[in-house]
Amino acid sequence: MSIVRYDPFRDLRTLQEEVNRLFSTNLTRAFGDEGIGRGAWAPSVDIYENKDQIVLEAELPGMKQEEFDLSIENNVITLRGERTFEKTNETDSYHRVERSYGAFTRSFTLPQTVSAEGATAEYNNGVLRVTLPKREETKARRIEVKGMEGGSTQKTIETTAQTGKSKEAAAGK
Repeated sequence: MSIVRYDPFRDLRTLQEEVNRLFSTNLTRAFGDEGIGRGAWAPSVDIYENKDQIVLEAELPGMKQEEFDLSIENNVITLRGERTFEKTNETDSYHRVERSYGAFTRSFTLPQTVSAEGATAEYNNGVLRVTLPKREETKARRIEVKGMEGGSTQKTIETTAQTGKSKEAAAGK
């Protein structure tokens, strides 16, 4: 039989872990991963980019264009609105309401490489698609370098006008 050392704080640590677990699972389930400030409902958003633009797509099922607002200020794009519960008939008695309703606000900080002036937005089949073009000076360009020593070796280097450094130089080659 081995001797177990008495730890007077063991029960206190166990209690603290249980309380933390209780709060973290219930708050995440109730308010989502982004915290309490998100509201009762928030539309799902996908953000992706390609070489020319950044695209934000938000799901707003069942909403009309008049029910949400989109704005860009200080390099932050904000989508806010409210999806309201509309009872179609006063005699209807609902047994279950699983869809979420309420006011929402979603804000995303845009990178400095994006130009807000050329932004476009379209709303089709419950999906809002916002396209933000990248600034010309930040797009990658290819520069061909021809060697003078020992023949005609050629090398292509990608650079960006913003930093003026090549990818090769940044990697330490």
